[in-house]
Amino acid sequence: MVLDLMLIALAITLDPLPIMAFVLVVSSSRGVWKGLAFILAWLACLVAVIAIVLALTGGQPPAPRSPPSVAALAVKLVIGVSLVIYGVRRYRRRKARADAAPDTIREPSRVDVGSPWAAAGLAVLLQPWGMVAAGATTVIEADTSQATTFVALFGFCLLASATLLAAELYMVFAPEAAQDRLLRMRTWMEGHKDEAIVFLCLLLGLWLTAQSIYELTG
Repeated sequence: MVLDLMLIALAITLDPLPIMAFVLVVSSSRGVWKGLAFILAWLACLVAVIAIVLALTGGQPPAPRSPPSVAALAVKLVIGVSLVIYGVRRYRRRKARADAAPDTIREPSRVDVGSPWAAAGLAVLLQPWGMVAAGATTVIEADTSQATTFVALFGFCLLASATLLAAELYMVFAPEAAQDRLLRMRTWMEGHKDEAIVFLCLLLGLWLTAQSIYELTG
């Protein structure tokens, strides 16, 4: 369970779309407070998903080969296959656009995203729910009678938010340098986001698919 959670959390934290949106949030007026609202809403989604799963399982993993266990693996398999399909389709669309017209480099821009509530709503909308769902199917295996389980769940939330937390802290301690560098990083990511998304989806999707098939047939 721990390895799966860490891989899923790594894929979540490296997803370029939330990072790009967060950079705009913290670069706007009162960006630090809006960034905090974004992070709190982001974490609230992760914690809520974990809490719901633990409430449904009672904090005890289902017995191997039991209907709930098989159902969880089947859902994980579907998520894995869906991520692979999405990654392949996104790669094909990216290739088609590249053949039609080369990418243009854009200058860094500043956009006011509104209130902290708007930033929080943006965090909920941009949560990579497919990957979070994969994490939920893994949390089903959690045994809350063991202290290491809570460490693993805390590590999952922390790692899944690590990139956002790093950007927020950078803005707190070095706002002028951080704003310029984060906006330039966003501009670079704008031209490479498709490759990153394809890589993450294929890597995580293939891992979940292979593992689910192995556990279902093993």
